[in-house]
Amino acid sequence: MIRTHYSTQITPDMKESVTICGWAHEIRDLGGITFLVVRDREGLVQVTLFKKTIDKNLLEIVRNLSRESVVAITGTIKKEAKAPNGYEVVPTEVKVLGKADSPLPMDTTGKVDADLDTRLDVRFMDVRRPYTQAIFRIRHLILKSIREYLDNDGFLEITTPKVVATATEGGTALFPITYFEREAFLNQSPQLFKQLMMSGGLDRVFEIGPIFRAEEHDTRKHLNEATSIDIEASFLNNEDVMVILENLVKYIYMKVQEKGATYLKTLGVELKIPEIPFKRITYSEAIEIARKNGEKIEWGDDLSTESEHTIGKTIGEHYFIVDWPSKIKPFYALPYEDKPELCRAFDMMHPRMELSSGAQRVHSYEMLRDRIEAQGLNPDGFEFYLKAFKYGMPPHSGWGVGAERLLMTMLGIENIREVVLFPRDRKRLSP
Repeated sequence: MIRTHYSTQITPDMKESVTICGWAHEIRDLGGITFLVVRDREGLVQVTLFKKTIDKNLLEIVRNLSRESVVAITGTIKKEAKAPNGYEVVPTEVKVLGKADSPLPMDTTGKVDADLDTRLDVRFMDVRRPYTQAIFRIRHLILKSIREYLDNDGFLEITTPKVVATATEGGTALFPITYFEREAFLNQSPQLFKQLMMSGGLDRVFEIGPIFRAEEHDTRKHLNEATSIDIEASFLNNEDVMVILENLVKYIYMKVQEKGATYLKTLGVELKIPEIPFKRITYSEAIEIARKNGEKIEWGDDLSTESEHTIGKTIGEHYFIVDWPSKIKPFYALPYEDKPELCRAFDMMHPRMELSSGAQRVHSYEMLRDRIEAQGLNPDGFEFYLKAFKYGMPPHSGWGVGAERLLMTMLGIENIREVVLFPRDRKRLSP
């Protein structure tokens, strides 16, 4: 049996026969009438079997169905105001395509709560829930709108290696792997490779792809495998790419509001479109706000989670923190000529957490080599990267945004694992 329509493509006035395919969401046998609610990707369909007029074989099939079995149903449309979408299907044929065992590992109707670990253990069941499916439909809209916006702004999509020989930013947060006879690592970021494309003359590039961080965090906002949205652009400074970022964020929110109203309703979310331009505060101003609210933090320290929360409550909307101390930002962040203790780096913040970091990059070979050494790293380990700066590297800037954090803050979700199909964290490696 071939599906002719999804649930939302059927109208109450349709005269032709239709075939729907999906899962047996609910079965209610009231004696004289039996209701089968079928769930497909787009919604619910009520299938109604009247005992006096329906074929007895069809009635027997439906009455013996186990919940979550996969079915294909052909029938005619009848107006019914109380049914989902204002219609019901009166079946002429019912086929069971995949029988479900009983009992189910979790409830899919939303009537019985399950904790997050249970849901992640049987994610294939959890995604059947309209609530969970709505999250990933919105994630799809976000990624689609990012590609639309950046493509229209002249960016080319690239793909960079995820198995590398050198740490992107130094440090120890690396997953080592065996690569034939050598040691290699899972990449922390596409940073070095997207900068190489500036030397290559691609001018504006972006990538949406996985990144890996071997950090032992076990919080509601950290993952060890995440999706990063990255851009790099030649002949633009730090402020230029900040404008691209804030315009992109607004565009994403507008597209989700426009295309995802059904899913937002399912999640109970009323989306507020961020106003641009986002407020800019300096690192020094951020430190002062944190101190005034009782945080113990020194100039030159990175911001703690508590400090981020304190500053976010004060600002109350998306904002940028700019002019960071050079010593706490990566070696490729460009220091100010007149204030080398500060660099042209920025973080884009949601009131709840950091969403993005970026900077204008060092494009001088000599300065870049000095910056690598100043941060206690060996320039010889970055030979493939440094080579590109010897032969004509334009000024360039860029940023990276965590897709999961963008989604969870947009939807007001508390745990980042909710917005990843199969999260990888300190404890979870399966499924």
